Amino acid sequence: MGEDLYKSAIPIEHFLPHRAPMLMVDSILEISPTHVLCNFLVQDENIFVEDGFFQEAGLMENMAQTCSSIVGQTFYDEDYNPKSDKRIIGFISGVKKLAVFQLPRTGDVIHTESTLTSQFDGDGYSICTMDVRAKSEDRLLSCAEINLFLKKMT
Repeated sequence: MGEDLYKSAIPIEHFLPHRAPMLMVDSILEISPTHVLCNFLVQDENIFVEDGFFQEAGLMENMAQTCSSIVGQTFYDEDYNPKSDKRIIGFISGVKKLAVFQLPRTGDVIHTESTLTSQFDGDGYSICTMDVRAKSEDRLLSCAEINLFLKKMT
């Protein structure tokens, strides 16, 4: 399962500014203006791994980065080159209905899926609400509703 997932995947670095050790998504498997499916291999050296388990804070960061990639795609062209040199600042403005059911182990691949449920665009900023679920194989690990605030920096 592992290598096949990555063959047609889009590197997440094309959509997010995060880099190691804070990058908690490996690649995008599917993406549209309102939906994204990402994957992430939990490795021993990850900063959120403790006693062989990927901790709650890591799951939350994985889900937030997955959500951010939906909005992040609007800043790249079809060849994944930045459309401009403008920067974006973004942060989680709220988390609702967060539930963690199970922690993944090192070696597990997390599949995180997010759907944009609402978006308000103002003058140079965007406020988004997204539903997100993280799974490993057929096990639901975590789910939440996340609000993001994004602003273009001039």
